[in-house]
Amino acid sequence: MIKTLESYYLSKPEPYQSCLLALRDIILSANLLICHERKFQIPFFTYKDKKLAYLWLDRKKLKLGFCLDKSLLEVTPGVKPKDQYESMVIDPNEDILIEIILEKLNAYLQLIDNSE
Repeated sequence: MIKTLESYYLSKPEPYQSCLLALRDIILSANLLICHERKFQIPFFTYKDKKLAYLWLDRKKLKLGFCLDKSLLEVTPGVKPKDQYESMVIDPNEDILIEIILEKLNAYLQLIDNSE
């Protein structure tokens, strides 16, 4: 599993490869309980078995996405809950906005922690 996960990063051309690896490290540094796996063919991050974030490179556009797991949403009778996503486009030729990323991650981590 780790081998295929690492191969995802290593198969990408520069400067995307370095940027993806840096984003991975930033996300994993936010909390020791964040798990890193390959899901839906992309790097995916979970926290306490809840979806948290993902990295996606599509047509030379690099995105960092954040997930609000549907299990955290209030259930409305007759409405099927769906995961909610938001994403930010990352330019691999610019400085990574570490503070903003960590702020977002911490907000999602807090939502998960408060749901327990």
